[in-house]
Amino acid sequence: MTSFRRFALAVCVIGMLVQLLLTAYYLGMGHRAAPHHLPVGMVAAGEQAEQVRTMLEAEGKFEVEDFGSVAALTTAIKEREVYGGVDLTGDAPMLYVASAAGAAAATLLKATYTSVMQQQTATKLSTIAASGGVTVAQAEALITPPAVTDVVPLPADDVNGVSLGFLTQALSLGGSIASMGLGRLIPKARRSWKRGVLHLSLLILYAIGSAAAVLWSMSWFNVGEGANAVEMMLIFSLISLAITGSTAGAVALIGPAGALVGIFYFTIGTVISGASILPEFLPTFGRRLGENLPTGAGVQAVRDNLYFPDAAIGSHLLVLALYATIGCLVVLITNILPNRKNATSELSLGNAPSTPS
Repeated sequence: MTSFRRFALAVCVIGMLVQLLLTAYYLGMGHRAAPHHLPVGMVAAGEQAEQVRTMLEAEGKFEVEDFGSVAALTTAIKEREVYGGVDLTGDAPMLYVASAAGAAAATLLKATYTSVMQQQTATKLSTIAASGGVTVAQAEALITPPAVTDVVPLPADDVNGVSLGFLTQALSLGGSIASMGLGRLIPKARRSWKRGVLHLSLLILYAIGSAAAVLWSMSWFNVGEGANAVEMMLIFSLISLAITGSTAGAVALIGPAGALVGIFYFTIGTVISGASILPEFLPTFGRRLGENLPTGAGVQAVRDNLYFPDAAIGSHLLVLALYATIGCLVVLITNILPNRKNATSELSLGNAPSTPS
């Protein structure tokens, strides 16, 4: 009874500590999400450009890049170099956003833009009033709501842009479960190159099946409609293999405890993946870690492929490929290397002998 009480107490204490750490982590990452040097563009010249730049960069929320034309600005938005921008060269200013890049960024840009325009309107009204009064036409022109163009809007079936977060969570959880299951199944066969090839083959087959399941479920809700199915299949397969392969590699190296890698992806990685909280709205630590995990690289690769076909995704695919390749190599090598505890097997691979375990 005493040992039972100690065990029960230990379980309760560990549970509370895990809850405390996760709560602190989640709140630390997202309770006051604010932009940090969010890249935006501006088409302007002279004193006005300097005034707007100083206003936007004053608190470190934005990082302003100058563009020579509206065409250059919109191209940069489509290539995800900036989240949006403003054109101040015409008779009326125009804001350009890309809600598909992140609803939070688009909302922030609209609010900031409106605030800046209101300040400029107040200044113009004061100047006009001092010179002899404001006509009705002038007043109407000044109080007209500022124009906004959504260069890359979110599709109607993903109005809040949260689908990528749900897909990432499903891939992470499914990959973790699959890795743990294979980690228990494969050791039932004698360690050899055949077992390594079998394990690797199962990981690849699972990745392809996992990607197919995700694409199929997306089609039920018209998410990703019109996207290149082959490209999406390859990207989702690579994400799945990066998660399952690296988790299986950790299991192969340190045993069942290696499955914590998959749990880490699910509990820690999905929060900082950039799906629900944009990378520029995360603390620096969370942003750097998130973009170098399979979950973060996967979210960015999928978002760009779905909504920003002109954007470069090579760096995201490289991160995924490294996780997948290193994990699969570890699985293969640990099965090929001789094992002092070369246990007998319940399964027989080819002509490999099998004796009771």
